[in-house]
Amino acid sequence: MWESESDSGAGHRDFGNGVLTTTKLGLQTDGFEQRGLSWFVSTDIPSDLLVQIGDVTFHLHKYPLLSKSGKFNRIVYESRDTDLSKVVIDDLPGGPESFELAAKFCYGIAVDLSAINISGLRCTAEYLEMTEDLEEGNLIFKTEAFLSYVVLSSWRDSIVVLKNCENLSPWAENLQIVRRCSESIAWKACANPKGIKWHYTGKPQNPSSPRWNEMKDSSPNRSHQVPPDWWFEDVSILRIDHFVRVITAIKVKGMRHELIGAATMHYAAKWLPGLIKEGSSDETSHHRSGGGSSNNGSSGGSWFGGGLHMVVAGTKEDLTTIQSKDQRLIVESLISIIPPQKDCVTCSFLLRILRMANMLKVSPALVTELEKRVGMQFEQATLADLLIPSFNKSETMYDVDLVQRLLEHFLVQEQTENSSPGRRSFSDKNFDGSTPRGNNPNAKMRVARLVDSYLTEVSRDKNLSLTKFQVLAEALPESARICDDGLYRAIDSYLKAHPTLTEHERKRLCRVMDCQKLSMDACMHAAQNERLPLRVVIQVLFSEQVKLSNALATTTLKETGDSYQPLVSNRKTLLEAAPQSFQEGWATAKKDINTLKFELETVKTKYLELQNDFDTLQKQFDRMIKPKQQSAWSSGWKKLSKLGKNNHGEGQEMGSQMPNAEQTRKTPRRWRNSIS
Repeated sequence: MWESESDSGAGHRDFGNGVLTTTKLGLQTDGFEQRGLSWFVSTDIPSDLLVQIGDVTFHLHKYPLLSKSGKFNRIVYESRDTDLSKVVIDDLPGGPESFELAAKFCYGIAVDLSAINISGLRCTAEYLEMTEDLEEGNLIFKTEAFLSYVVLSSWRDSIVVLKNCENLSPWAENLQIVRRCSESIAWKACANPKGIKWHYTGKPQNPSSPRWNEMKDSSPNRSHQVPPDWWFEDVSILRIDHFVRVITAIKVKGMRHELIGAATMHYAAKWLPGLIKEGSSDETSHHRSGGGSSNNGSSGGSWFGGGLHMVVAGTKEDLTTIQSKDQRLIVESLISIIPPQKDCVTCSFLLRILRMANMLKVSPALVTELEKRVGMQFEQATLADLLIPSFNKSETMYDVDLVQRLLEHFLVQEQTENSSPGRRSFSDKNFDGSTPRGNNPNAKMRVARLVDSYLTEVSRDKNLSLTKFQVLAEALPESARICDDGLYRAIDSYLKAHPTLTEHERKRLCRVMDCQKLSMDACMHAAQNERLPLRVVIQVLFSEQVKLSNALATTTLKETGDSYQPLVSNRKTLLEAAPQSFQEGWATAKKDINTLKFELETVKTKYLELQNDFDTLQKQFDRMIKPKQQSAWSSGWKKLSKLGKNNHGEGQEMGSQMPNAEQTRKTPRRWRNSIS
């Protein structure tokens, strides 16, 4: 039976303990019962209104709905059909589940509110216009009070409500549910870990565990020290747009930028598992990108089901058809929230994000901003991170132009920091007390070694042009390289992969290398390298000769106590700066050189012995030929003999450099020819 309007004053409102009920019943009923996809009210009065929400139908009565819903009032009274018996609603936020709870509230049945259903029920109440104008203590008031006094005071309930708002856009945004939950999470995340009294988790909730609202009052063990990253795992279950809202609110509250960066990396590792794939063969593959299926992507939403399932593997053609839009949204959002301070995230993380950004064709403005961020800490990069495949129409296997841009950003940042060190704020300094890069001379040296290793790797690509190789090799100043062994190795590798280079091109390639900066082992290898131009080999031998002269002079002056500054670094310094691979790769060549040196010394010894024998024979020959020169030819030739002696004396003066025996042999012959 319908209750009279005069009994409305006896109503009682209550939302304590998460139970929403009222003593004013519009219709005596024992509850709802479900038959397939239809819901029926357990009452003796037949239903007079059929409400269809999606595929689910509700057999209800008009009076309970009209007394609390302004939406149904308009539908019924504005309809031209006086006997309206069916209403179809396709855009109800919250779906059939939330409408079921709202219908129970209209019938006065107790509704158990929780963090899981409150967001959908609040949006449904707003959609159905269940305001205080129709009845005091209506559903909007009840759900709003539960959100304000119960949900927002709990860490876990705020997370759950925000997670369930993913399917309630734009209602949850317009009702400020997302904003309020984000603010609540931000305040609690920025709290002092020593003062945390609420329960948090580092692992997904088990299905058999109690509801979060039942354990919201529990607190971690006071003897257990709360880590600063305690909130990472809970926040990482959120969808990317809500995660950005939370991180933005946390930034406003003054959270340390290194923690924000760590939270961003944790979220990326959860939703983009390809970013944490290291040391795999995919790093050198042209058609694969960090590999691994994205089954981890669903783990982020395993507590509530659903969520984005990331796909980061497959060919470039697959990316256009397999959720590339969702991946692009995640990458773009992560780039936008990375703190601008240096070292808040690792350079490896930035390069992997950059790799995916190029693969997914992210906005060029964001890619440029990300490249500048990589340039700020380029000295921390590794070779594996730089081997980014070329996803555009370039013929080269790796994106050499990208590395060139990163190096330019590094040099610009380096010059800026060195030219204006006073403008660097305290926030830009490293929190671990280390020296910023602008005052660290080793940064360029580390980058030089990195570039040399990269050139060695990409030089094997037959499509890499000589110009690109030369531009990248000459991008760094000469002071960045103490030793050019790495650069020589890259040049030799390029010559191996490009045997058709002309003599002019080989000379042009070798100009990027300074022969005086090669170590002893590198010089030995270069002296026997048939791929190098002859002029370069001569330069290498000359520079090695200069080093040996410097070494001998240094040793001599040290023995006498004088000081001497060599023209080039000593051999020990050069060998220490040389890559280990040169010392291992030239072991065989070094043995051959030592063998040749020994043979050369043997030949020199034999030559000296032969020279001594020749001098002895020469002296004996001179003694034997001297009497013959002094004897007369004949009595009739005295005048000619006298004249020949005079000419013979002049010939000795002109040919003083020639051996005596040769002068003795040739002088009579010359006279005989002249007489005849």
